[in-house]
Amino acid sequence: MPENQKLIEIENLRKYFPVNRGSLFARRQYVQAVESVSFSIYRGETLGIVGESGCGKSTLGRAIIRLHEPTSGKIVYDGQTIYDSQAKIAVPMLPYRRKMQIIFQDPSASLDPRMTVGEIVGEALDIHKLCSGKAERRDRINALLDEVGLNTEHANRFPHEFSGGQQQRVGIARALAVNPEFIVCDEPISALDVSIQSQVVNMLEDLQQQIGLTYLFIAHDISVVRHISNRIGVMYLGNLVELAESYELCNRPIHPYTQTLLSAVPLPDPEKNKTRQRILLEGDIPSPINPPTGCRFHTRCPYAMERCKQDVPQLKEYGAGHFAACHRLEERW
Repeated sequence: MPENQKLIEIENLRKYFPVNRGSLFARRQYVQAVESVSFSIYRGETLGIVGESGCGKSTLGRAIIRLHEPTSGKIVYDGQTIYDSQAKIAVPMLPYRRKMQIIFQDPSASLDPRMTVGEIVGEALDIHKLCSGKAERRDRINALLDEVGLNTEHANRFPHEFSGGQQQRVGIARALAVNPEFIVCDEPISALDVSIQSQVVNMLEDLQQQIGLTYLFIAHDISVVRHISNRIGVMYLGNLVELAESYELCNRPIHPYTQTLLSAVPLPDPEKNKTRQRILLEGDIPSPINPPTGCRFHTRCPYAMERCKQDVPQLKEYGAGHFAACHRLEERW
């Protein structure tokens, strides 16, 4: 762990999205994207979040920085409560936008095609009034572009003139413009070629060492998350089912869902890859509009018990810093 100081704490965070009713008399339904998630992020660390598509990873990241206003729960940033549904606290986020930023998944969709790169990167400088004049603003934009591996001449070009990797570098420069402490990396490499992915990951690691950034790194590729993260959290259908240090989770997974995810990751040794046992799940992921009662994973879990259908498992510690939510573990431990 880089440091023991907690930068972000979230407690029982929920985010529901209303579904359009078919008629005026139909019962209102909600997509339960994030359900009662609790964890802390330490200053200077990278916390990875993995899971299948649609499990609520991106919604969780956006809810933490309140791009999506949470439905309920509590968010504490550096000791200050910025959201608490019970105490009815929801502080204005403009001052915190300088501290909390996001790198979006699709760089081409997150960059305004009508603005030049210089205007995109400099927009945050204008909003927060961080530059006293045009010369200082230009120098700051050029320094940011250089920091992410772009040339100063790129400032006058438009996003469509760049490759996907270069567009993502522009998105990273935009996030760095306000000197943030915490950045949500929302699948920042999933839309890039494999040859470019390592460059972006290495750049993020270098920036973290140079500036002391804290990351929430969201991805569905657990091998990438294992490389960049200090700790990893695994999500399933809106719930956090396991959380541990990166090496510990990848070498000693204890939740059945995590074991399934890791069994699907190819091994570099072809002989070991042939002989390894893969865990195959049956059935489809339940709908987040009408999730199963009890443990949400019980409909696909090979070890499900009767209790799993009724009671919601709580995230408990099984070993130093290794947390999981599973009734089977409660009985075995």
